[in-house]
Amino acid sequence: MAGKKIFCSDKAPVPQGPYSQAVIHDGLLYISGQVPIDSVSGSLVRATIEEETEVVLKNIKIIVEEAGAEMENVLKVTCYLADIEDFPRFNSVYGKYFAKYPPARTTLQAGKLPMDVQVEMDAIVALPVKKRRYPHTTNSRQTKKK
Repeated sequence: MAGKKIFCSDKAPVPQGPYSQAVIHDGLLYISGQVPIDSVSGSLVRATIEEETEVVLKNIKIIVEEAGAEMENVLKVTCYLADIEDFPRFNSVYGKYFAKYPPARTTLQAGKLPMDVQVEMDAIVALPVKKRRYPHTTNSRQTKKK
């Protein structure tokens, strides 16, 4: 696909499967689902819903900023909770990251999340035109197997 660039920051958790950390296309950054993996140690964080939500949002923020955007540029977030009863506690942390210009959002209870975590989130971000230099990208044609 012309114009598709694979984005990966070494400051955020590395994908554990056959998917990209994020993809850039037509000025949008599509961030794959993030689970609570500590960005420094690479260890899975098993804690309260608030603590797991904090880790996930920190990872999203790292990817957003590494791509040259800010959290206010996030357009849409999809949130998956293992238990929808945790929504108020999840939301108290989520609101801190999106106090100004909150994005559109869908939140739903998932049957089961990877690694039995309590929360997973993905996001779509509008990249500022002036910062459209992506040092952490590769053209999708470069990543195809030969």
